[in-house]
Amino acid sequence: MQVLESRQVVREVSSPEGTLTIVADVSFGVERGESLAIVGPSGSGKSTLLAMLAGLDLPTRGTVLLNGVDLSTLDEDGRARLRAGHVGFVFQSFHLVPALTALENVMLPLELAGSERATERAREALERVGLAPRARHYPRQLSGGEQQRVAIARALVARPDVLFADEPTGNLDSVTGARIADLLFDLNREFGTTLVLVTHEIALARRCGRMLTLDAGRLVADTRVAA
Repeated sequence: MQVLESRQVVREVSSPEGTLTIVADVSFGVERGESLAIVGPSGSGKSTLLAMLAGLDLPTRGTVLLNGVDLSTLDEDGRARLRAGHVGFVFQSFHLVPALTALENVMLPLELAGSERATERAREALERVGLAPRARHYPRQLSGGEQQRVAIARALVARPDVLFADEPTGNLDSVTGARIADLLFDLNREFGTTLVLVTHEIALARRCGRMLTLDAGRLVADTRVAA
């Protein structure tokens, strides 16, 4: 069953030189539980495509379906509600709230959704990523790898259908980045969460079951990766 679908998606922006096409007529579907990497040179439209798939941006033309819902039929609040119930995010720069502890950062999406057992579920998520002993530490007291693990716990605490990761190892050294990648793929297998990641690291991309290659905004390859 497809959890995500892009149908002839186009994203254009205005510039002094005229209209620029950032993403051009991109179509593909993603099966539930799949791991998918989006790769390509800088400026190829990878992060713009990811933003549209997640409903953070809307295409100029075309359709994005998340769990069968056409995102363009929802207003901004409706897309936010859909994301809160079905989507998790991990970014290169972590995006933790500095004034909140690790535990409070992980609790945040549950509290915003009015979920019960927020504290208990957040503790379980931190334990799953190996950070239970650091629950009361603030982001400034954590290493880069620890901050990214908190971000992953926060992204997965509500058990989303899709986890979007934009250069999740980009700010980390190679050893720490490999550990973060291991964690993402372990969680993908354990929970069946669909993983869609943007990366410039081909070795990381090849750990996914599938790679989409963009060039100048166009989908130029859709490759199944051998296990």
